[in-house]
Amino acid sequence: MTPETVQIEDQYITLAQFLKYINIIGSGGEAKLFLADIEVLYNGEIEQRRGKKLYHGDVIDIPALDLSFVIDADGAVE
Repeated sequence: MTPETVQIEDQYITLAQFLKYINIIGSGGEAKLFLADIEVLYNGEIEQRRGKKLYHGDVIDIPALDLSFVIDADGAVE
């Protein structure tokens, strides 16, 4: 699966903010429940910390939803 590029304006975004940004959850409070129920891979490793910081170049996969994303700095070209 080819990852979709997600542009961020800041140096990093937390996993909870990211899930909200891509409309997987409605609020940051839902992140804990989502991560407990659905496997999320951060650079190939299971990640359950909603506060995990995602930086430029990180890859997030959500296999159950057949989704893959790569974090990119705003305005950067890959």
